[in-house]
Amino acid sequence: MGTGKGRLPKITFNSPVVLGFVFICVGVQVLSTLTGGVTTRTFFTARPGPWTDPLTYLCLVTHIFGHAGWDHLIGNMSYILLLGPLLEEKYGSGRLVGIILASALAASIANVAILHTSVLGASGVVFTFILLSSVTSLREGELPLTFILVAILYFGQQIYGAFFVRDNVSYLGHIAGGIVGAAVGFLLPAEDKKGASGYGIV
Repeated sequence: MGTGKGRLPKITFNSPVVLGFVFICVGVQVLSTLTGGVTTRTFFTARPGPWTDPLTYLCLVTHIFGHAGWDHLIGNMSYILLLGPLLEEKYGSGRLVGIILASALAASIANVAILHTSVLGASGVVFTFILLSSVTSLREGELPLTFILVAILYFGQQIYGAFFVRDNVSYLGHIAGGIVGAAVGFLLPAEDKKGASGYGIV
C-alpha cells in the first residue's frame, strides 16, 4: 500500500466567506475595467443621497466590493487573504459575514453621514481584520500588549492622516473599521470549533 508520499496536495476551499469576498471584488473590478468605471461608480460607491434612491442604501454595503483600480484591489485583497482565514476559523463563517457588514456600514456612514463624501473599497474591512487579529488570544481580565501597540500605531497614523494629509484616502473609514474590529474582539466570543457547515450565528 502506498503511503501517499509524493502526491500533490489537495486544494481545499478552506475559507468560503473570505474567498467568496475576494472573488466578488475581483469580478467587480473586471466589470469596472470593461465599463470604464461606470459600474463601480453606480453600484459600488457609497455617496451622499438622494435618500429617495434605493441605490444610496444598497451602496452603504456594496462599496466594500468596489475599488479605485487594480493596485487598490490587490493591496486590500492581500490583507484579506492573509488575515481573513484565521478569523473565519476562529469566529465562524456566519459571524464573519456579520463583522464584514458591520465594518461596511461603519465606514460608509462615517463618510456619507459625517463628512458627506463618497467612499469605496475594502480598506475598512482590512482595518477591522487588523484590530480583530490583535485580540485573537484575548482572555478574561487581560489586555494584550500586542493590541495596545497595534491600536496606538494604527489610530495614531489614521488620526494624523485625517488632519494633516491631503489625499483621497478615507481615514475616517479606516478608523471606523478599526473600532469595529476592536469592539468585536472584546465583545464577541469566538467559536471553539466551526460546525459541519462552517457557519456560526451572527
